[in-house]
Amino acid sequence: MSGNASHTDNSACFDATLTYYIDFVAKGASISGFPEWLPSERVVEQRVIDTLRKVFELNGFIGIETRAVETGASLLKKGETSKEIYLLSRLQEVGHESDTPIEDRLGLHFDLTVPLSRYVVEHSGALTFPFKRWQIQKVWRGERPQEGRFREFVQADIDVIGAGDLPDHYEVELPLVMVSALEELRAYGLPKATVHANNRKLSEGFYRGLGLTDIEGVLREIDKLDKIGADEVARLLSETCGATEAQARACLELAELTASDGAELAAKFDALCEAHGIAEDSEAYELARQGLDTLAMIVDEAAAIRPGSVIADLKIARGLDYYTGSVYETFLDGAASLGSICSGGRYDNLASQGNRKYPGVGLSIGLSRLVSYMLHTAGAHANRVSPAAVLVAVWNEEDRPAANRIANQLRARGIATDVAPTAAKLGKQIKYADKLGIPYVWFPATAAEGAEGAEPAGDEVKNIVTGEQVAADCTSWEPDTVVAQQTVEI
Repeated sequence: MSGNASHTDNSACFDATLTYYIDFVAKGASISGFPEWLPSERVVEQRVIDTLRKVFELNGFIGIETRAVETGASLLKKGETSKEIYLLSRLQEVGHESDTPIEDRLGLHFDLTVPLSRYVVEHSGALTFPFKRWQIQKVWRGERPQEGRFREFVQADIDVIGAGDLPDHYEVELPLVMVSALEELRAYGLPKATVHANNRKLSEGFYRGLGLTDIEGVLREIDKLDKIGADEVARLLSETCGATEAQARACLELAELTASDGAELAAKFDALCEAHGIAEDSEAYELARQGLDTLAMIVDEAAAIRPGSVIADLKIARGLDYYTGSVYETFLDGAASLGSICSGGRYDNLASQGNRKYPGVGLSIGLSRLVSYMLHTAGAHANRVSPAAVLVAVWNEEDRPAANRIANQLRARGIATDVAPTAAKLGKQIKYADKLGIPYVWFPATAAEGAEGAEPAGDEVKNIVTGEQVAADCTSWEPDTVVAQQTVEI
């Protein structure tokens, strides 16, 4: 008896807790920076994901997915983004986290490049190099949420990883693949995308030619140019990197340099070097020239394939420390406030295994930011909420098995089909279909009313968009392909 009483008490306690939890959730517990799309918005996001995957795989990239967590040691050495890491703790560890060094703790990955480098090293024996991978997955950053910037968001990456070396031609191929993918999204309201490219060697050589030594510091400050302006960057170059006023001005002059072809780029750069006393026979100029030649090759070869898609823009720096060569930022026409929507570059030292290095080049799309722009600015929307093209009506619950058989026959022929949730009045079932955007309602056969021994009437289907209703056979009927397709419109 006491056991039953205990069970009852426990059940009551559980029910009360569950009721509280459900009540709490129902009232909403919004957390800033962690977006949740409505079903119709999710259709747009899924279409973007499907489009990117299609283009990536058309270009020979292989899909992977990595774990959500990495060690603190891996995450903490990757530049300023390391400051935004979410570290994980088990409930039992709360209050005792200081007992474990940060390097040994687990954190959520803030990008997909860090896990890729670990993945390549761990699975190098099973991979074929150069390894071309695509990856679309969530990442987490503890930055301040604002319009288009989230703490949890989806990234879409492509990378090529070499074993020992990696040909420069991939530095042309990857931005063109990304531009091709973004071009596909213009059907859903995305403006034209242009890749702005630079080369770290070019910038580093120029800075060393000026006499600067804190190269990573200079690159990080130049990377802030569009956000804080030239005057503030000049001040930071002086205060944090030890630059004189003349050196800071020269860095800004380099950042202002743009070109649409290699010859123009070389001419402008050489003129700048001459103006600031950087001799062509110096080691600094030689380093800069290596980067310039690669950048000129990228711009010229891209122009031959897709004119205007890639331009040289020497203010592009990328704040992450692991880039060693080409760097890219991608901007949309008429969307300056959005900033770069796709970025990346070449990295030669990110992954290594003993004496073997795995150089790579990659680009990453902030997919959630892109989707947010498409939804709220470009006006992209799903033509309907439900993917189903047909709703099978149910006359009464005894007839539900027959309705299910019709639905299964239609599904077997590739026609997305749902069944009415209840045997409500026909008008309510049609209203339900209309609310979900389902264009067709299927009426199963019924015996003709009134006449004794009457033959069953045949199935009929109604297009509730046009009002047309016709006889139909679930083994042969075909919906209008345009009406039946769930699409994204603008």
